[in-house]
Amino acid sequence: MNRRVVVTGLGAVTPIGNTVDEFWDGIRSGQVGIGEITRFDTSDFKIKLAAEVKGFAAKERMDVKAARRMELFSQYAVAAAKEALEDSGLEMEKEDAFRVGVSIGSGIGSLQAMEREHTKMLEKGPGRVNPLFVPLMISNMAAGNVGIQLGFKGKNINVVTACATGTHSIGEAYRTIQYGDADVMAAGGTEASITSIGVAGFAALTALSESTDPARASIPFDKERNGFVMGEGAGVVILEELEHAKARNAHIYAEVAGYGATCDAYHITSPAEDGSGAARAMIEAMRDGGIRPEEVTYINAHGTGTHHNDLFETRAIKLAFGKAAAHVKVNSTKSMIGHLLGAAGGVEFITCVKSIQEGYIHPTVGLCMPDEECDLDYTAGAGVSMEVRCAMSNSLGFGGHNSSILVKRYEG
Repeated sequence: MNRRVVVTGLGAVTPIGNTVDEFWDGIRSGQVGIGEITRFDTSDFKIKLAAEVKGFAAKERMDVKAARRMELFSQYAVAAAKEALEDSGLEMEKEDAFRVGVSIGSGIGSLQAMEREHTKMLEKGPGRVNPLFVPLMISNMAAGNVGIQLGFKGKNINVVTACATGTHSIGEAYRTIQYGDADVMAAGGTEASITSIGVAGFAALTALSESTDPARASIPFDKERNGFVMGEGAGVVILEELEHAKARNAHIYAEVAGYGATCDAYHITSPAEDGSGAARAMIEAMRDGGIRPEEVTYINAHGTGTHHNDLFETRAIKLAFGKAAAHVKVNSTKSMIGHLLGAAGGVEFITCVKSIQEGYIHPTVGLCMPDEECDLDYTAGAGVSMEVRCAMSNSLGFGGHNSSILVKRYEG
C-alpha cells in the first residue's frame, strides 16, 4: 500500500469533442453537446434529446479490419485508450506486457447489437443471427479489445456498476497498482446506448428529461430539473506506479490520492434519502488518502439532474464534509455532456485532472433557478479560475453503488 499511483495519460471521446483537447476546449467555452436524437426515429417517443458523439470515424482512430469486429462502445474505448497511451509516452516494446493491464467498464455493452440481432432472429430465424453476436455485445469486450489492440497482457477486468462503472474501474486500477499486481493500467469507462430500447427503458423509469430545449434539458441542481439526458462516449486514463513513471521521465498530470466505495443497500434506483451511503464513500476516499475535508478544493458531483439524485447527493456532501461543505466548489460536467452512464466517471475524472492542471473549475451550465434544498456552491453562472490542489469525483449507480475518487496535484 506504499506504492503511489500517478496519472500519465488521458484519452476521451465525448459529445463535445473526440479528443481530450477538443473536450477541454468545449468545457472552457461552456459548450453544450445536447441536441435532437439522430440515431433512431423518435416520432413515437416523448424523449427527443440526447448528447450524441459527433463526427467519430473509427477508421481514423484504429485498424479498420479490427474496428469492424467491434461495436460502438468498444470503438470508443479503443480510441480513448490509444489517445491515452500516446499521451503517456509509454513504449510497450520496453515494458513487461504482463505488468500492464486494463480496467475499463461498460454499464450495458451493446444495445445496438441486441436490437439488431433480435430483430433479425424474429424476421429471418435463429440461423441468421451473427456468429459474432455475443462477443460483439458483451460489456467486457471494451476491456478485451483495448488489451488486444494495445498489447496489454496484465490484469484485464470489466467493472459493471451502472453509472458508477467508470469511477469504480479507475479505483480498482488504482488498487491493482497499489498492491503490486501491475505497474501500469489503462482505466475508465465507455458507453454507447443511445438506441430506441435504451431510451425507451430509461424513459419508462421517468428518469429522462422530456425537455426539447438543449439549454434547459440537463440542468443539475436547478429547481426545474426533471431528469437526465442520455450521453455517450469514453474516458480512459493511464495510471502508473510513481517510481515506474519517474524512471522513464514520464509527464505526470496528477496523483491519485484516495478511493472509497460503498452500497446504499436501500433501493434499486433511488439513492439513500439521507445520503449516508454516498457520504461514506467520500469519507472512505478521504481516509484512504489522509486528506481532510478542508483540503478538497472541488467536487465533480454525480449531478444527474434528477430530483432525487441532486437532493440526496447534496445531503451526502454535507454529511461527509461537515462545515467544509459550505466552502467547497461543486459542479456537474453532465450539464454539458449529459449522462454518459458507464463512461461518466472516466470523463469526469479527466475533468478533475484538467482542473488541477489548468486551475479552472467549469460552471454547472444551465443552472439559473436555485433549488432551496440544493444549497451548496454549484459554480453557477461562470467558471472560476483558481488553484485546485485536490479534487473529488463522485459516481452513484442503480443498485446503490457509490464510488468516490480523489486526485491531487503531484508534488514529488
